[in-house]
Amino acid sequence: MQLLEYALVGGVLYGLFFSLVGIGLNVVFGVLRMINLAHGQFIVLGGFGAWLLYQDLHLNPIFGVVLAVLGAVAVGIPLYWAVVPRLQQSRDPEMLSFILFFGLAQMIDAGALLAFGASERSIPNGTLGAGSLGILGQAFPDSWWVAATVSVLAILGLYLFLSRTRLGYATRAVMANRAEALASGIDVDQVSVLAFVIGLALAGIAGVFVPFLLGSVSPSLGDALTTTSFAVIIIGSLGRPLGTVVGGLVFGLGTMLMETYFSSWSSLVPYALLVIIVLVRPAGLLGRAVREA
Repeated sequence: MQLLEYALVGGVLYGLFFSLVGIGLNVVFGVLRMINLAHGQFIVLGGFGAWLLYQDLHLNPIFGVVLAVLGAVAVGIPLYWAVVPRLQQSRDPEMLSFILFFGLAQMIDAGALLAFGASERSIPNGTLGAGSLGILGQAFPDSWWVAATVSVLAILGLYLFLSRTRLGYATRAVMANRAEALASGIDVDQVSVLAFVIGLALAGIAGVFVPFLLGSVSPSLGDALTTTSFAVIIIGSLGRPLGTVVGGLVFGLGTMLMETYFSSWSSLVPYALLVIIVLVRPAGLLGRAVREA
């Protein structure tokens, strides 16, 4: 029973973190209809940013959240205007976006390798709190709780933006039908660049907690994080960002249960869940409900 309680509590914390890992990718796809294959690499950059704050500037890595937002604005806006409009004017923007973002991912990998080397970089758990908080008799490091709390706050902020602001309504309209949104007078370019920046910011924020939840950060981690993010958003609902929360929780619980009872098979969880969901509910677990909302 204690093992089950550990897996359930840990699975929720882990799942909330992976909801944050995947939701930025889903925001970008929902608005631009492009898969950012460099998503995992931007998460890795967030992790290295937190490590640099701790290692070189001797600051608490939680300040990496602010750094991630500022970095997303500084990088996201010029990157969007440099490549996305040209992609959307091409004959096959989706295929070209795969190629372009794949190339961008390789460039980031190479740059990170040159800057930080191939070694894994870690941050002591105690930097986000030296203790542990327990529930149902199971204790987890404070860093896990901080990561889960920030994940909830970031996702809640996105929800309030989409459901309570005028620009959020416009964003949902573009997600639903880009052509109709354009015809109704919505500034689609403004919505698109904002969604792109939000997606990068959420990726960077998630990256701050990678050294704590995954143990370390390294340049080679990006592709795996992109794959996991893609699995999470497919499980929830592709193109519907808030469905990612369900996908993340399913992924987190499934992973922790497998690591607890069948640890040698745990690496298969994202791919097995992805195949099962696609076969049973191709639109994702919340695909229909989110579309009707």
